[in-house]
Amino acid sequence: MTITQWLLLPAFIHVALVFIVGGGMGRARFRAAQQGRVKIKDVALDNSGWPDDVRKFSNNYQNQFEVPVLFYAVLALLLATQLADWVAVVLAWIFVASRIVHTLIHTGANVVIRRFQVFVFGFSVVALMWVWFGLRLYVIG
Repeated sequence: MTITQWLLLPAFIHVALVFIVGGGMGRARFRAAQQGRVKIKDVALDNSGWPDDVRKFSNNYQNQFEVPVLFYAVLALLLATQLADWVAVVLAWIFVASRIVHTLIHTGANVVIRRFQVFVFGFSVVALMWVWFGLRLYVIG
């Protein structure tokens, strides 16, 4: 595989994670409505009416479009500038692994301190990817 393929593979895995979480959210919402645990009119304009087990999926799904935006931006810029390297690849894999662990915690037992620790770790990895990209672009070459 090329360096581009290695760099983009974690992105494909993250996209798969988004679809998995989205599917889980849909199933959880359908079940909650089917079981009468929620009335559709109570959640038509406000997601806070869903039961907690459903909101975990919804919140995690939304979370997949926050910090990961910075991840996708740096991937695109690394590729556009042809500065992708093995450091960026390793950081990309670490970030996506952190997203998977974060999702497992968030949609599972939801231990907030553990979830926060994993979030900060992943956030730091993306920040490091940007620092590395900046160094490659302006200093190292």
